[in-house]
Amino acid sequence: MARSQLTVLQAHVAIGDPHVSSDDKNRLSILSAIFEPLVRRAPRGMYSPCLAENWSTSEDARTWTFALRQNAAFHHGEPLEADDVVASLCRVRDQAIGGELGTQGVYQSYLEGSIIEALDVATVRLVTPVPMADLLDLLVELPILPGGDLAQGLIGTGPYRLIDAGEAEVMTEAFDRYWGGKPVVQRLFWRGEPDPSERVRALLAAEADLISAVPLDLHRKVEDASGVDLVSAASSVCSTFMCNLNTGPCADRRVRQALNYALDVPAIVETVMVGSAELLTGPFTQLHLGFDPDVPAYPFDPALAHKLLAEAGYRDGITLTFDIPSVLPDEAPRLARQMADQYGEVGIELEVIEHTDRPAYAEMVRAKEMHDACCFDSSPLSTYRLLREKFHGGVRGPWWLGYRNAEVDALIDKAQATALSAKRQRLYQRIHRLIRDDAPWVFLYSPKLYWGIGPRAHGWQPRVDGLIGVS
Repeated sequence: MARSQLTVLQAHVAIGDPHVSSDDKNRLSILSAIFEPLVRRAPRGMYSPCLAENWSTSEDARTWTFALRQNAAFHHGEPLEADDVVASLCRVRDQAIGGELGTQGVYQSYLEGSIIEALDVATVRLVTPVPMADLLDLLVELPILPGGDLAQGLIGTGPYRLIDAGEAEVMTEAFDRYWGGKPVVQRLFWRGEPDPSERVRALLAAEADLISAVPLDLHRKVEDASGVDLVSAASSVCSTFMCNLNTGPCADRRVRQALNYALDVPAIVETVMVGSAELLTGPFTQLHLGFDPDVPAYPFDPALAHKLLAEAGYRDGITLTFDIPSVLPDEAPRLARQMADQYGEVGIELEVIEHTDRPAYAEMVRAKEMHDACCFDSSPLSTYRLLREKFHGGVRGPWWLGYRNAEVDALIDKAQATALSAKRQRLYQRIHRLIRDDAPWVFLYSPKLYWGIGPRAHGWQPRVDGLIGVS
């Protein structure tokens, strides 16, 4: 794909502070072209070297040692040194560094109390207060800056250096001294276009070479056009309704199981997602370490749903209130209508409250002020983050809504003291089944991701984390 330039069109091009926690693939794609972490995520729960050429961990999974790449340099010409890594990781855990959509404090909660030190100019040691076998799951998201500071500008070690950043366009240029070799594309233009139909029009008119988030209703238009391709990939997003287990009817496991049995999720996927999603069989997608392919999705069984509701004391039916956002996921209103129709068939009357302020909605859920359940798109590809932030009853993370299972807590803790990935995966598989059976969520689907690519980007494929990577 040797080209002088490519134009990428996505919903927006806001960059912001690279150390602010975010699940926004638009800004993360740009940031990943400019900045790099110590390690990169690889398929099947593995990791590959990035700024760290190699690493080791102690048997108790508390002490990590990273040997830095000797030939890595920042865009202003200074070599990468251990002090840059230490300063960056210390900045990330600074309480003053915020987060998006309720993610503030997430990184700090993992690195708090850790000893982060430079053993020499090319070696970094990180010692965590408690075992953290999945530390790399966190480090893949933490970019390294010179001196860990933004004072020198948005300077990284990535394949592209920043030339100009505006509200509508960001321009990056190939970094000649990139340790991985000079990128094949000389310039990348990142342009913001919130209207997906306009992104598709630009692709078909050869005004863009790669567009993200092709909507379902425009797939056929891209597929039928000559010279362009529709590229898809599985995602780590779990589209669910998270139940309020602290108070109300959903504190009863039987009610939650009934909510799962009462839904014909394959029909919902066909109607709402036009078939472009995979059924969830629990809290993990097929991309998560610990996904168990032998765990089945909840079958559509209205009779069993009736029985469970009756056993829970709701023989004559039940009224529940669900909260939904207007966007993220964008299909939430249509999804809620489909669910209300199906629930009505088994005596569940659903009242839906729609929230138009998405950041305020996230804060409401974080504050545990939602009603009986809330629509949420859980997105971390890190199994450990997902479990710690949403399910561990001892940690009670930002998205924990009252789930309590002592066996699950013990298995999460044991997994973090298990350095060997294969053994940790088996522990996570047990957790997958336990949480599935407890039904703290209404498990729906994992949506697929779609991009459109033109002739000049022919052969491009997304990264394993769903980001746009061009090198």
